[in-house]
Order: sequence, then structure tokens, then C-alpha cells
Amino acid sequence: MSIVSYNNRSIKDITAIPGAAKSLTLIKTLTADEDGTLSFVNGTSDVVLDDTYPIYLFKFIGIHPADDNGRFFQVNFRDGGSAYDATKTTSTFRTTHNEDDSGTSLAYQANGDLAQSTNFQNLHFNVDGDNDSCLAGKLHLYNPSSTTFVKHFISDCVAVLPNPGADTFHVAGYCNTTTAIDGVQFKFDSDNIDAGTIKLYGIKDS
Repeated sequence: MSIVSYNNRSIKDITAIPGAAKSLTLIKTLTADEDGTLSFVNGTSDVVLDDTYPIYLFKFIGIHPADDNGRFFQVNFRDGGSAYDATKTTSTFRTTHNEDDSGTSLAYQANGDLAQSTNFQNLHFNVDGDNDSCLAGKLHLYNPSSTTFVKHFISDCVAVLPNPGADTFHVAGYCNTTTAIDGVQFKFDSDNIDAGTIKLYGIKDS
């Protein structure tokens, strides 16, 4: 079976990628304007976060804190109640490179991990608040409606350091509950989200 359809031998003339439109579906877009939190709750404001899709994808676009002090961008999950406090175990690592080439790093980030904690998980450390700085990235959440297995998630984010420099932060872990996850919330640790967009997509596995 052909993977792509095209009119001639040029990539620019590809007319369709079969199945692509069906595999990734935009569910909800939230745009920040000095918001303390951005929350996606199943069954609220057209949000779907149930067994409709086996995988959900959140995309972070132009996320900017409200002041110039470096902030931690965070996530937490709701498992049936009203609080975002699902028990999580995670592992993290980080890479950095300063603009002036004065320093680089690639390291396991022990202080980014959680071990059976209900705290918010850091998705990025030290997001710069300069006018031209922001965070971008994504988070995959797998099978959140399962009542049999724990709920795995993986996140990759990049932001500008206050140094300044490029800083990427990678998180993987699971919500250690067999209760369905029905809500996901994003925020900065001690500041509002001045601007930015978070998009929620559903992904079919076939």
C-alpha cells in the first residue's frame, strides 16, 4: 500500500498522506492571558480525555511567564476527585548550551524526579521571562482511562535560560493509580502564565 500520494517526483507536490488526518485529532486549544493555571478536564468545555483515544498529546507553544525571574513549568493530574494530586514516580534529565558557548551540560536531573509524590511535576526549570523568551514542547499521556494499569507520560520541553542559553528538559514517569485520569493541569510554580497556547490532541494507534 502506498504511504503517500503525489502528482510527480517532487516532494512539494505531495497531495495526501493516507491516514494522517485520522491519526491526530485536535480536541481543545487553551490560550493563556495572565492565567494562574490552564486545565483540561474530561467532559468540560468540549474536552475529551477518556477511552476515545489511547494516546493524548499536549503541545506547548510560546509559553511565557509573567515576570523575568526564572520559573518552573509544571503539570499534575486528576484521578477522579477535584484535586490535581495523582501519585507520580518520574525520572528526568536535562541538556543546556549557553549562547556565548561558555558552558554546556548533559546530566541526569535528580532534583527533578518525584518518588510516589502528589506534588506537581516540573516539566522545565528556570524559564526566562524576557519579552522574547518562551517555552515550547510536548507531553504524551498514554491510556489515561485505563482502570487496570498505571498511566505513563513522557514530556520534552525547550526554553531560553536567563543566562541566556538553550535548555531542554526531559521527563518520563507514571501516575501510580489504576483510577482513570480525567484532568490535566499546567502552571508555573509561582507565577501566572502571561501568554502562550496549549493544544490537546487525540491520537489513534491504528
